[in-house]
This record gives sequence, C-alpha cells and structure tokens, in this order.
Amino acid sequence: MPDLVCRVMRPEEWSAARATCVDAFGGDESIGTLLDLLRASWAWEDDLAFVACRGDDVVGCVFFSHAFVDAPDRVVGVLVLSPLGVRRDLHRQGIGSTLTRAALEHLSVRPEPLVFLEGVPSFYPRLGFVSASAMGFTPPSTRIPDAAFMAFALPSYEPSIRGALVYADVFWRADAVGLRP
Repeated sequence: MPDLVCRVMRPEEWSAARATCVDAFGGDESIGTLLDLLRASWAWEDDLAFVACRGDDVVGCVFFSHAFVDAPDRVVGVLVLSPLGVRRDLHRQGIGSTLTRAALEHLSVRPEPLVFLEGVPSFYPRLGFVSASAMGFTPPSTRIPDAAFMAFALPSYEPSIRGALVYADVFWRADAVGLRP
C-alpha cells in the first residue's frame, strides 16, 4: 500500500485514533472506554500506540500495553496487543495486517520477550502469532477460547519462559477479557 504510512501515534492524533477504533468495532463505545482506561493506566506507554495514515487521516490503529507472565521463577514483563482497529469502510484491504507487521517490527528492539492477544484465530497466525498454550502459557481467564489465545515471540524471547499471563487491571475493569459473540 504505497499511500499508507504506519508509525507511532502522535499525541495530537489520540482523538482520531480512538474514534477510528470505536468505528472499527461498529461504534461499540466500550472499546473507547477500554482505550481511555488504558491511556490513564500504568500499562500505557505512548511508544506502544501505532497508527496507519493516508495523508492526514488516521485509518487504522493498534495498541499494545504492559502485562506480566507469572513464571515459576520470576515475573516477566510482556506486552498485550489490544485493540486493533481499521475504519469500517476500509476493512479487508490489508491495512490491519500492514499496520500490525510494522508495529511488531518496531517492537523488536524492546526488552519484552512476547506479545500476547486474544483474537480471531483465522487472522493473527498469518502475522506470526501462534498458540500461546502450545508455548506453555495459560490465559488470564477461562473465558478466552484456547484457539484465540496467541503469542508472538520477540527477539528477546527464551523458550524457558512459561506461566500464566496476567492482564493489566484495566482489562478487567472494562470487562474486556474473553471474546464476545
């Protein structure tokens, strides 16, 4: 996509990115609530918010936040991808895939070893996500279907890391744990 630019979100783009994400989920304002809570929390870091732009328009966004793996011998800081959104009128054009790949490449220099998500099993494996359970991780909730619980290994990943994913409290307060119909 030659006219698509993927990069870290600028602070002045917050409103547009939030609106894009809410639109991507059919106007579901609970996504906006999750984003507001995330942005105000300890789990937020400005460098973990990414946008896809065409000209001056934000057409997609993906957000990562801090979380933990409760490993047998230590607590390991990891990232969670949530949410990813593309403007509804631009779905199925590869924007979400392009944006996610660019963001993961940007994250490759960070110290966290893994990115987790709960998402659509037919979409994320093509971006390099694999079954987190098969890697030795347990989800933070029984409401997360095993097929939807996925992880992406970043360069600092060591196969000895195993354990339970612990979401930031924001996901619980927003009731954003477990896939909804």
